[in-house]
Amino acid sequence: MTKSKYKETASAIITAVGGEDNIVSAVHCATRLRLVIKDESKIDIVKIESLELVKGHFNNGGQFQIILGTGIVNNVYQEFTNLTNLVEVSKEEFKEVAASKLNPLQKILKTLADVFVPILPALVASGLLLGINNVLTAKGLFVASKTLVDLYPEFTDIANMINLFANAAFVFLPILIGFSAANIFGATPVLGAVIGAIMIHPDLLSGYSYGEALVNNSIPHWNLFGFKVAQVGYQGTVLPVIAASYVLSIIEKTCRKFVPVILDMIITPLISVFFTALLTFIVIGPVMRFVGDSLTNMVLWLFYDLGAIGGAIYGVLYPILVITGMHHSLVTAEMQILSNIETLGGSPTFAVVSASNVAQGAAALAVFFQMKNDIKLKSIAPAAGTSALLGITEPALFGINLKLRYPFLAALIGSAVGSGYATMMKVLSVSQGPAGIPGVIVMRPQSMGQFLIAITISFVISFLMTFILQKLFSKKVDE
Repeated sequence: MTKSKYKETASAIITAVGGEDNIVSAVHCATRLRLVIKDESKIDIVKIESLELVKGHFNNGGQFQIILGTGIVNNVYQEFTNLTNLVEVSKEEFKEVAASKLNPLQKILKTLADVFVPILPALVASGLLLGINNVLTAKGLFVASKTLVDLYPEFTDIANMINLFANAAFVFLPILIGFSAANIFGATPVLGAVIGAIMIHPDLLSGYSYGEALVNNSIPHWNLFGFKVAQVGYQGTVLPVIAASYVLSIIEKTCRKFVPVILDMIITPLISVFFTALLTFIVIGPVMRFVGDSLTNMVLWLFYDLGAIGGAIYGVLYPILVITGMHHSLVTAEMQILSNIETLGGSPTFAVVSASNVAQGAAALAVFFQMKNDIKLKSIAPAAGTSALLGITEPALFGINLKLRYPFLAALIGSAVGSGYATMMKVLSVSQGPAGIPGVIVMRPQSMGQFLIAITISFVISFLMTFILQKLFSKKVDE
């Protein structure tokens, strides 16, 4: 492809988004040109969609993102910056500019996502190790009523070691979250980790025993000048340590304004940790435990009380939330469920998310077979559909399904049925992972087969419904 083609595309994008004066900043990732726009009402969507190299677009997190594809986006970006004379900024600076355009709710949801992204590799690794342990210790997986360890006793110790390795990230999750959250909020990360460690100190009543102690009225307390403070840990929780890290950042930043530099290394950490920990056990912890438990119970109610219907509802709502960016709010409940994996057995949400993503991919692939004259959509559909099957839905969702509308509706139907089946069959995951066909690797051994059936159902129904709805809507794709 010639340089002039990239320059032509870049020039057309600049015009379509309202001109150079309407562009605040720009960066690019592997496939997308990401723009922060002053006045988004000036964007000519029809013009953007008509460009040959553009495979789709969407607006998320204060960014207008144009999907161009690997090997194209970097060349278009180069011409884009040459034409606009924009000063190149780091991705961190770009994100700050984009975040300034978000409303308070969007900022909260973005913050939650930012906290969890750095620690996901640890949780994925732990989940996969847990899956290996389950293969070794699950009864009936290879031989009826026996585990692999029963058949080969020499695997006993290695199974015990793997189980220990797998549980570590979940046992010490508040420390990981404390470190990451403190970094996001601008506090010293290691102090955030200290706060997380304090919250799960072994001298405290374990958070896992809190419910039973509450029923038995046996919760230990500290007596602070006549005021009782529950001596309870926060194992298996997420929101309390995030909120505590935010308070830590405020106290630490305030201290740095008043504490002399020569005493900063001594006084600031002392005051920050002491008052944050004190406020955590008195106010922050109890309040955020209630909020976190309520959110988690809402998700569990949807899956365990409503059963297949609840799973279907979640499967329909998830892609709708993806469009708005609000799906990040679900990560909190997911992490709290996974941190209680020993009592809950696993998370029911991951299979539903995978079924939803596969449904979007199936609908996009169906559009490929409907194409006759629209060469652009026909060229986008295979890559976009395959990407969704592997867990990345944006190209399919924004480039094809939402644009044509009926494939998106078909995908919602397929997702509802596949998700309902997965919930009915109690398909559980042991970790986060690639939310698509490869997601089978993070399923409990007993759930792997049913997971594959669930996403197959989701794929087939979405694929067929795309053809059916095209005819029902009497709207030819080629028009």
